[in-house]
Amino acid sequence: MSESDQTTAPAQSHKPKRRRRKPRRRQSSWDLRQFQVPAVAGKWRFHDFDLPLPLMRAIHALGFEYCTPIQAEALTHTLLGGDVVGKAQTGTGKTAAFLISMLAYFLEEEAPDGQKSGAPRGLIVAPTRELALQIEKDAKALARFTSLNVTSVVGGMDYQKQRDGLNGNVDILVATPGRLLDFQQKRDIDLSQVEVLVLDEADRMLSMGFIPDVKRIIRYTPKPVERQTFLFSATFTEDILNLASLWTHEASHVEIAVTVDNAADIDQRVYMVGDEDKQRLLVKLLQQEAFDRVMVFGNRRDLVRSLLALLKKADINVAMLSGDVPQNQRIRTLEQFREGEVQVLVATDVAGRGIHIEDVSHVINYTLPEDPEDYVHRIGRTGRAGAKGVSISFVGEEDAFSLPEIERFIGDKLPCEHPPEGLL
Repeated sequence: MSESDQTTAPAQSHKPKRRRRKPRRRQSSWDLRQFQVPAVAGKWRFHDFDLPLPLMRAIHALGFEYCTPIQAEALTHTLLGGDVVGKAQTGTGKTAAFLISMLAYFLEEEAPDGQKSGAPRGLIVAPTRELALQIEKDAKALARFTSLNVTSVVGGMDYQKQRDGLNGNVDILVATPGRLLDFQQKRDIDLSQVEVLVLDEADRMLSMGFIPDVKRIIRYTPKPVERQTFLFSATFTEDILNLASLWTHEASHVEIAVTVDNAADIDQRVYMVGDEDKQRLLVKLLQQEAFDRVMVFGNRRDLVRSLLALLKKADINVAMLSGDVPQNQRIRTLEQFREGEVQVLVATDVAGRGIHIEDVSHVINYTLPEDPEDYVHRIGRTGRAGAKGVSISFVGEEDAFSLPEIERFIGDKLPCEHPPEGLL
């Protein structure tokens, strides 16, 4: 983990610096005596940041005690009003890092006089509907003991219902780029009063071609010196750093290394198998092993569709998550998977990125990803919050070229073996 400050030309910043004020939100009999967390050397507690009481109550209700590295690093800057450019993969706690900072600010600082209906104070832009809806869900959980208003606008869902959710004051708006521009162009949203802007998974927005839309969105918001900006990305490419320098002001750079060290509780296995034997191996593996909740990743939509048909034919409780599945169905599928009504979820990388589901026991890479970082994102679906997880990768002739790149990227050799007897 390293940290360096971005160098920019001096400029007068109009961003409000954080000052402690009496919270304007709900009062209750709950106090910090009900949330005891012992100090541990080398770890930051949420207590160490003097957060507003309603926010601490929600953190306690969610079972959080100690900050993850990205949370500790980011909060030391963001709670003072500074911009942050963070490098962190999914599963490191980055969502809570920016939500806690944003909620703390809005609890401490009154909304400006004359705040318009449909004019959010906080704006979070995410590349996919699933990620945006998950962020909205996390934000509502952290804001549950406040009267802060959290809503979302995402594509593929009823426009009028989302428009109705913008009536009155909006504290936090979570959005995907295309739908946000739809609302902006129809003047159903006013971005001129955004005080805090979050750009999540900027690398994914770049790869999905959303950057022109994001640039247009940012032009509707106040200038960088007049808002607080957080940008998070799993990678720091030259393009991402150039965009970050344009969109932030004197940002601190926080990096959490993208390695499997963040997933030390994952038992990683590699099965050497002929491409023609992969289907049989997958079916027998799912039939014989005691799997609770499994994600199976494939590189292409057509492959994921064929795996769905294969597993259904084998009477395995399975559903699919890919870009060509209608949005409402995707949301239902995710909820069924979370609730245990679906045992196996087959997914593409784009669909699987940013999904926060607890208790995924196994991740199966039916094909190795072409991008080594996607391997880390995939296996990061399991082994969360101290739970043990298992990652199984099928390596055939076509995958053999990807394996050395993945090993170089994670800085470790993966144990290659033949599948256990009886599975083929």
